[in-house]
Amino acid sequence: MNDKALNTLEFNKIKERLEGYANSPMGKQLVKELLPSVDINEIEQNLLETDAALLRLGLHGNISFSGVRDVNDSLKRLDIAASLSIPELLQISGVLTAAGRAKAYARDSEKAPEEKKPVPRAVRLNAHYTKNQQDPEKLKDTVADDSLSGYFRDIEPLSQVNKEITRCILSEDTVADDASAGLFSVRKKKHVFEERIHTSLNSILNSSRSMLQDAVITMRDGRYCLPVKAEYKSSFQGMVHDQSSTGSTLFIEPMSIVKLNNDIKELEAEEKKEIEKVLEALSGSLMPHTETIRNDIAILAHLDFVFAKAKFAESMHATMPKLNNKYYISILNGRHPLIDPKKVVPTTVYLGKDFDMLVITGPNTGGKTVCLKTIGLFQLMGQSGLFIPASEGSELSVFEEIFADIGDEQSIEQSLSTFSAHMTNTVKILEKADSHSLCLFDELGAGTDPTEGAALAMAILNFLHNMKTRTVATTHYAEIKVYALSTPGVENASCEFDVTTLSPTYRLLIGIPGKSNAFAISQKLGLPGYIIDDAKSRLEKEDVKFEDVIASLEESRVTIEREKQEIERYKAEIEEYKRRARENSKGVEKGRDKILQKAREEASQILQDAKETADSIVKELRRQEQNGAATLEAEKTRSALNKKLKDTQASMSVSQKIKGPSKPVSAKSLRIGDTVHVASMDINATVSTLPDHKGELYVTAGIIRTKVSVRDIELVDSGKVTGPGLENMGRKKKGSTSGGDIRMQKTMGISPEINLIGMTTAEAIPELQKYLDDAYLSHIPQARVVHGRGTGALRKAVHQQLKKLKYVESFRLGEFGEGQDGVTIVVFKK
Repeated sequence: MNDKALNTLEFNKIKERLEGYANSPMGKQLVKELLPSVDINEIEQNLLETDAALLRLGLHGNISFSGVRDVNDSLKRLDIAASLSIPELLQISGVLTAAGRAKAYARDSEKAPEEKKPVPRAVRLNAHYTKNQQDPEKLKDTVADDSLSGYFRDIEPLSQVNKEITRCILSEDTVADDASAGLFSVRKKKHVFEERIHTSLNSILNSSRSMLQDAVITMRDGRYCLPVKAEYKSSFQGMVHDQSSTGSTLFIEPMSIVKLNNDIKELEAEEKKEIEKVLEALSGSLMPHTETIRNDIAILAHLDFVFAKAKFAESMHATMPKLNNKYYISILNGRHPLIDPKKVVPTTVYLGKDFDMLVITGPNTGGKTVCLKTIGLFQLMGQSGLFIPASEGSELSVFEEIFADIGDEQSIEQSLSTFSAHMTNTVKILEKADSHSLCLFDELGAGTDPTEGAALAMAILNFLHNMKTRTVATTHYAEIKVYALSTPGVENASCEFDVTTLSPTYRLLIGIPGKSNAFAISQKLGLPGYIIDDAKSRLEKEDVKFEDVIASLEESRVTIEREKQEIERYKAEIEEYKRRARENSKGVEKGRDKILQKAREEASQILQDAKETADSIVKELRRQEQNGAATLEAEKTRSALNKKLKDTQASMSVSQKIKGPSKPVSAKSLRIGDTVHVASMDINATVSTLPDHKGELYVTAGIIRTKVSVRDIELVDSGKVTGPGLENMGRKKKGSTSGGDIRMQKTMGISPEINLIGMTTAEAIPELQKYLDDAYLSHIPQARVVHGRGTGALRKAVHQQLKKLKYVESFRLGEFGEGQDGVTIVVFKK
């Protein structure tokens, strides 16, 4: 790609912004070296890597590549078995630490998220996320194995080697005492000698205080000294190492510690040797891994570069463009990345499918040049593997060359006028442009005689058009507008301008040539009308007619947009009518529901009669049993009850068809002991047997055991044990106080489980007591109390209450599959 286009389209400014998102010097260097590619496979790979990095950033947060630096010189020294210095080892350790961070980040990325978190906008715009957002498993696979996974897998952090380096070297001037046994021993001895020196010097300080300038211990040439007054030089025995600038103070090493200082000097020499041994050992541990470290540096620098592109894309709310090799461009709501996001106006432009040349006209400052630069810059960014700030679905092609002649090319140094400079550049473009190129011209043919300039511009455009070169040009020449209107494959476009406000809207209108609006703008700015009329009279008739055609087209466009808005309004009204119609239909549904409700009430009345009959017969049975009646008579009474129930069910056959179960249940989901609602009988019952091959099963409601179809039942939520049928089934006849009726009501209405979750202890205990009383009276063998885990206070209160009940045989916490410690199983005495 030629440097002229890169500079003209301000691609270097994009790279400067991108560089700010890279963490490492090597990542920044890769940004500086970034250039557009012409290999579509390479570009797609680069875009996919940016896409994968953006997805990882959104789902797993940022990753830092600080510490990655070029340590190639140090590695070359290792290759020849040389020992490295402390700073060199720390730099290599920084690289390995960054490698470890990257490896850990990759491991975190491969873990599937346990809970659904809000997804950032940048991730929602990510192509992989958009494609797989309905399938978490696919999204997991996307993150776990994307175009960056291979890079992360190839990183070798050399954790043990790096751990040893960081253990031994604390800073650029400090090696740890325990880096080696020899170093530890030397420093221990040195510490002992230093303690002796301080003890001796403190003694001298106390005994010779009058001779000293200050009561301090100082160092000179690495030896401990005392500041002695000059007049006591002969009285104070020792070696003079230095004196103050005034000569009033001498820094003397007392004779008593000279040997100790000498010993320390010897130990310091030994310490230096031990440190060199440590550095040699650490360097030796790195020598077999120099190629691995080089590979790590290359990978980390590349990843830093890729994640910088992703962060840059996120900052621009950019999306990944589609690529094609058919030289077709379609930019949807493109925003120039160098313009303030709060001020930039999105541009939609396409080129290369229905036409290969676009001529943009309109007034100055109307946005023509911005549109031109947006097209060129987006192409450069896309071919460099960068996302573009445009809507999802934007499409770019891969051009072998992009040429741009934009801006004032006047050069005083080269004695070139504006026209000459533009023409020089145009000549170079025409020499190299072909069908694989994109050419961008701003004010083609300007800067010279309008007639000749227009003729030259049309000839240049026609040459490029014949070569099938994708071209976008801006102009004010009416002749070029006519050329675009009359030439197949060439299309007009204009930047919209509001004459009433004298300001551009920056909207690009493809298919409509623009007006310069010079007369309207001049009149609005106060130019006298007679001058404007005189100017209009000097126009050629053809020019006037053409401007009138453009004005007519503009009026037609405005009319069409107005009509489009009207159509949208009509569509909104139609939707409102539809909504009202749906509400009216709901009213009809309510009427139908009332009819059905009436039918259900009649059916319920029939069932009520049946239940009252059952109550009376049960009462009679109990009376006969209490009076010692024969078993045969009891059986006759039971037979009469069954016959009565069958007759009642036959009379309810119509009402049963009115409404089935609201939540049908599958045969496989049923378990013995489940509480179900029998829709045809409108009662709750307990499952006694599992469904057979016909889908029929036995259920028990109190003392009644009957066969029902699985299509006639629905599961009842835990704790919801009452229904319309149960209330009626358990209701005594007026004036009856039989204990058997009460027991029957408990038996038919009890659930094997009570849920206390959400209740306070004060609320839960009375509910539990009432439930356990009812459960015991219903003769169920055991009950399940759901109290949850929480703080354990509710569980403790439940257990204390159970210990007080005489009819409780035992209780225990639930096992695996029963709810564990969130549930207590209560066993009743028989």
